[in-house]
Amino acid sequence: MTKKPVIAIMYDFDKTLCTKNMQEYSFIQNMGLSEQEFWDTTEKLAKNNQMDGILAYMWQMIVESKKNSKSIHRKDFVELGKNLKFYSGVKEWFSRINAFGKEQGVKVEHYIISSGLKEIIEGCDIYKEFQDVFACEYLYDENDTACWPKNVVNYTTKTQFLFRINKGVTDLSDDKSLNDFVPEDERRIPFRNMIYIADGITDVPCMKLVKVNGGNSIAVYQKGKKNQANQLIQDHRVNFVAAANYTEDSELDKIVKSVIEEVAMKDKLVRLHLKQKASK
Repeated sequence: MTKKPVIAIMYDFDKTLCTKNMQEYSFIQNMGLSEQEFWDTTEKLAKNNQMDGILAYMWQMIVESKKNSKSIHRKDFVELGKNLKFYSGVKEWFSRINAFGKEQGVKVEHYIISSGLKEIIEGCDIYKEFQDVFACEYLYDENDTACWPKNVVNYTTKTQFLFRINKGVTDLSDDKSLNDFVPEDERRIPFRNMIYIADGITDVPCMKLVKVNGGNSIAVYQKGKKNQANQLIQDHRVNFVAAANYTEDSELDKIVKSVIEEVAMKDKLVRLHLKQKASK
């Protein structure tokens, strides 16, 4: 029996699914800081030390926790995930889109590619909806205390996870299989079967990579920030823009369903072409 084609929908997290940066829901307040203070300190740390900005925020979270004698155990980061707030319709989105994909004869899988913390994402209501989550993580010592960044996902390293999903190589320690040559039509999820949804400029490398390889990228925007999203489409970096509204019959809902229909049809044509080519 021929396997169902798989469509991968990949999401940024902060300001794409949840309404702001995940550290801003409770962590920063628990440290007695304002959001501005935390991010200004992080930016200064990165600039003064020519440091990656993502590594800087991860370091600063440890510094602030120690300064305030707050626990930095893994379970405490996971607990923070319970405080995340999502855009309208997010919690119902996955089952509805999965069902629509099934109607079209395809399997839909959802992935996160985020510069936020995987531990916090694990604690949120929608974590169970994802096939895999690629995000920053800490290494923990024998006391389950964060001591070192284990994985760092910044706006350029995000692109490697597209290829991991593309080839089905999700073990982050396996670089060999990731770099082995595999013809595009033999990969688990071809780029033409990918949809990338994100909110802004830090996701441009992924948006562009998916788009130029035949997939679809969608820039979602918050109220009052449509112009930034429109610029991405004017610069040919995304295929579509839509408000960050995941409810049924929203513009985003209609776009994604239309793309799924198109991908399902294209997949049938590609499979037919390959079958005829093989019979020659």
